[in-house]
Amino acid sequence: MINNDIGQILWLTGLSGAGKSTIAAELKRRINALGRQAVVLEGDGLRRGLCSDLTFSPKDRKENIRRVGEVSKLFAATGVFCISAFISPYRADRQLVRSIVPRGQFIEIFVNAPIETCERRDPKGLYAKARRGEIKDFTGITSPYEPPENPEIEIRTDELSVAESVAKILDFIGAAKSGPAR
Repeated sequence: MINNDIGQILWLTGLSGAGKSTIAAELKRRINALGRQAVVLEGDGLRRGLCSDLTFSPKDRKENIRRVGEVSKLFAATGVFCISAFISPYRADRQLVRSIVPRGQFIEIFVNAPIETCERRDPKGLYAKARRGEIKDFTGITSPYEPPENPEIEIRTDELSVAESVAKILDFIGAAKSGPAR
């Protein structure tokens, strides 16, 4: 059962096009329907504001994730489920976020899809641009992605629907058996 006083950081990591934003939006909707507050933080939105001064260099990616981690921590401390959907390509950066919050508050969710699936889903054509050399430091093509070694949850979006993916997350956090907050 979801504890009504404790927030959590639900950290969705994976390649561009894996389904992080889609899952995050539905997860937020479902958590809200259970009577809990949830917020979604995602890469494009924060890159336009809080992190607009950063590039996609390894150093700036690290700082981007650090900032997101600090914001996520603030939301979780107020009892909100903070759904953070970021490629976050480096294990060390994700571990840094895990280390700044109380034990058990950071749930790493590996949104996993083969790169071929991600490329087929790519509405902006970013993979094609990266393969043509038009985008520098593109994760999965010209920049590395380090998959989680021991995520709390792995979602194979090439095998599961959005509804099945969200149900798996809700089951893990205990929401599938709980009803709206009283």
